[in-house]
Amino acid sequence: MHALKKQRPLRRVVLAAASTVTGVVLLLSLKPHTPPTVVQASSSAGQSPSQTQTPSRESSSGSSSGSTKSTGTKTVTGETVQTRWGPVQVRVTLKNGKITDVTAVTYPTENPKDQEINSYAIPQLRREALAAQSAQIDSVSGATYTSDGYKQSLQSALDSAGL
Repeated sequence: MHALKKQRPLRRVVLAAASTVTGVVLLLSLKPHTPPTVVQASSSAGQSPSQTQTPSRESSSGSSSGSTKSTGTKTVTGETVQTRWGPVQVRVTLKNGKITDVTAVTYPTENPKDQEINSYAIPQLRREALAAQSAQIDSVSGATYTSDGYKQSLQSALDSAGL
């Protein structure tokens, strides 16, 4: 007969309990994808206002000098939108009321998964915005939070530009 069945019946119970505890400990030790901590988000957001203020100063100084009127080119940075995975901010370049360029200034890049998702989502969102000439664009599958933040920031930039 097998050693676990006849000679020591409690051994089976002890081994089952030990296996269960080991399995639970291993499951709890896995680290899930978590959003950036408040300190990291504020440090990223802390960098964004300086980037936001510089382009808006340039565009406003360009407006007052008249260079914007002659070329009709204006660059506006949208608000920073806090998403589940991190902040998203978009900068829009307009020429004669038409969107000529959309740049994601800030977006989640905290870990390899964020980098992988956004490497295909950001260019696709840019193409959609340029084609639609508005913030009424489709979300990218697998990048819903980034897409929503992108659209909100884009809409705030367009609102600031008066479109």
